[in-house]
Amino acid sequence: MEIALRRCPGGTRGISLEKPLWSPRQTTIETTPLYQFMQHCSTKYGLQFEGYKDLHRWSVESRDEFWRSLWDFCAVKGDPGSRILVDADDMRGSRFFPDATLNFADNLLRRDGDDDAIIFRGEDKVMDRWSWSRLRALVSQLQQAYRAAGIGKGDRICAMMPNMPETVAAMLAAASLGAIWSSCSPDFGEQGILDRFGQIAPKLFIACDGYWYGGKRQDVREKVAHVARRLSTPTIIIPYAGDALAMAAEIGDATTLQDFIRPYQPDVLQFEPLPFDHPLYILFSSGTTGVPKCIVHSAGGTLLQHLKEHVLHCGLKSGERLFYFTTCGWMMWNWLVSGLAAEATLCLYDGSPAAPDMAVLFDYAEAENFAVFGTSAKFIDGLRKSRFEPRQHYDLAPLRLITSTGSPLSPEGFDFVYESIKPDVQLSSISGGTDIVSCFVLGNPLEPVWRGEIQGAGLGMAVDVWNDEGRSVKGEKGELVCTKSFPSMPLCFWNDPDGLKYRAAYFERFENMWCHGDFAEWTDHGGIIIHGRSDATLNPGGVRIGTAEIYNQVEQMPEVLEALCIGQDWDGDVRVVLFVRLADSAALTDDLVKAIKSKIRTGASPRHVPAKIIAVSDIPRTKSGKIVELAVRDVVHGRLVKNKEALANPDALQLFADLPDLKT
Repeated sequence: MEIALRRCPGGTRGISLEKPLWSPRQTTIETTPLYQFMQHCSTKYGLQFEGYKDLHRWSVESRDEFWRSLWDFCAVKGDPGSRILVDADDMRGSRFFPDATLNFADNLLRRDGDDDAIIFRGEDKVMDRWSWSRLRALVSQLQQAYRAAGIGKGDRICAMMPNMPETVAAMLAAASLGAIWSSCSPDFGEQGILDRFGQIAPKLFIACDGYWYGGKRQDVREKVAHVARRLSTPTIIIPYAGDALAMAAEIGDATTLQDFIRPYQPDVLQFEPLPFDHPLYILFSSGTTGVPKCIVHSAGGTLLQHLKEHVLHCGLKSGERLFYFTTCGWMMWNWLVSGLAAEATLCLYDGSPAAPDMAVLFDYAEAENFAVFGTSAKFIDGLRKSRFEPRQHYDLAPLRLITSTGSPLSPEGFDFVYESIKPDVQLSSISGGTDIVSCFVLGNPLEPVWRGEIQGAGLGMAVDVWNDEGRSVKGEKGELVCTKSFPSMPLCFWNDPDGLKYRAAYFERFENMWCHGDFAEWTDHGGIIIHGRSDATLNPGGVRIGTAEIYNQVEQMPEVLEALCIGQDWDGDVRVVLFVRLADSAALTDDLVKAIKSKIRTGASPRHVPAKIIAVSDIPRTKSGKIVELAVRDVVHGRLVKNKEALANPDALQLFADLPDLKT
């Protein structure tokens, strides 16, 4: 197949809506690991696959054969055991590789030598380059120091750290011993950190001495000291943007990284052989509706799922540069780090993606020859509205894949990527979550990219869209479900001994079926569109409307920088209320209100048109950039928001309390 981006008069700045934005060339298809995996399975099982959809169908119908084939194809280090899947029909009770042993860190540290393992930039302040040998050396020293500190299987190590190489090394050393890793970014508030780490009683706390954001040095001394004392655990201070020695002295039961590892010389790494289901990570829900849930993920499930997504879906090969803009408080950090298992070079960035300006990440991409550039829909939309066009300034020839997550990527976001970043790149909008530390739906290099659509379900993931009656639906919106178990399902929630919180989170809506609250729709091409969170859908007149459908329209307008939509209980029904953050030069005049309503009416439907449009100066969001519709809805209805510490800008919530326009 040939590249199918077509320039034509009219339409969306020349993009044809009748043809895909991108299609893979046949010669390229045959070089992809996904195609080679298809050939591997065809030979092994005597099967004939006509394409990706055939492969996907087999992967969910024959899960034992699929996951064992993935283990072999990706050369997982460990013993798979004789059994692959037991209790397959019990969604919560099924187990993958129950007899297997492996070590997560052993699989990520496959390589040694002088080639780049990690490249790091901290805004425009810090640059560093770590070889595989340098990474292994620090992991070895940390491993010895952890062991001497009495840390072993099942102990928790928590970190408040920037996205820097030392953070990766600290996690790998923990995993090598069977300790459980949990992290957040240093911009979290004191209570937000304690709400997370305080639940899991860490044996060691790791923190930075400061960090850079927006060109400024951010001081964390007081926050780290208070958290360390409240956690009552030994603390390691890693130098970055402050005075680690002085901080350690102030805290008391603390030491610097250098002093912690000083007694130990790099040595041969020791990897504890562990069960497939041994806990690896504790990740946290956003916590905007209460204390964050502590989601426990397994080493084997995380490793296999990430290998599948990196090697097969992203086509990662040894030595390629993998970048994702993330912090250590978002699951995409865990996803990014697993790229080491594919022998990719990790390109880490910490700080603001706009410091000193919007060009900084593309400076990095060009200089280091990114093959994969991962970001958020909000970043792409911000680029579009800034009118910055990277294609005009950069040679991005090695860049073959752009991935986007965090929120649904609008059709206009797709257009912008192909017109203003790179016309011959594969664009993969992906969606999954902290709950599975991976994706339900994402891209693949064998099929076309269509405007506004995620390419399809991940291999081994029995994804479907169900209506309220529990029936599969095509051509209409419904709940995204997964009808069969998969290896990266959480092991449990911490402090949930009877499993009731776990069951309530995913299995109460449909019996024995995973449903985590995405509002979705199949497309005619076999792709999928996420319309937002189903618990934030609007129900005016009893008709369910996805908030993303409204954002896709209104955020196209240059006057609107950002929007948030809720359903307000009103006069025995629900009315749609749209809040907009406007550009500096714009005002919410009657004419602009009419223009917004007209845009939504023609671009979505008359039912989507809000009853009220209200301008606000800021919109609250989580640390990972997701807007918090449920928290705003609670404020508007006079309900208590229990955990404002989960927000990046908690003061913004107050803007929505007692708005006069909401009383008429």
